[in-house]
Amino acid sequence: MKNNIKNLTYTALLIAFAIIIPLFFTPLRIVIGPFSATLASHVPVFLAMFLGPTSAIMVGVGSTLGFLAAGTPIWIVARAFMHVFIGLMGAMMLKKGISFKKVAIITSPIHGILEGLAVLPFKNMFGFSTEFIMVTVLVGSILHHLADGFISNLLVQALTKSGRATFIKNVSAK
Repeated sequence: MKNNIKNLTYTALLIAFAIIIPLFFTPLRIVIGPFSATLASHVPVFLAMFLGPTSAIMVGVGSTLGFLAAGTPIWIVARAFMHVFIGLMGAMMLKKGISFKKVAIITSPIHGILEGLAVLPFKNMFGFSTEFIMVTVLVGSILHHLADGFISNLLVQALTKSGRATFIKNVSAK
């Protein structure tokens, strides 16, 4: 029971961060055509992966709600919804004992593809070709994913060294 309450508390905190980041980190947002990146927006989802699939999914939904509440265009909200699937995949890989660094690397191209596909239904709004949208969003999302993966890995290492990473269950950040 105590672990369930802890897990729920950590999940709720990460959902709060997933909502706050798109609302208040707008100075850290980069926009290039159909692509945008808000630095650290993946970090709550990446940390939630350590809590398990359910937590990762819930934080992914929180991220979607955060981008919706921030008033970002619908294609950015659709891209944020892809965090649900990336979080689920990452959590399942961590459960199997795959290191976080490998999880971040493996999920980065999948993340890029999913976000590119999420933008395609809105392509008429941009006036860009399908190829331009896919390449811009795919490459941008992969780079953004890896940058946030690096930030998340630093946080996991710091929390582990400090002894405060009680939510990380027998998983190496290496």
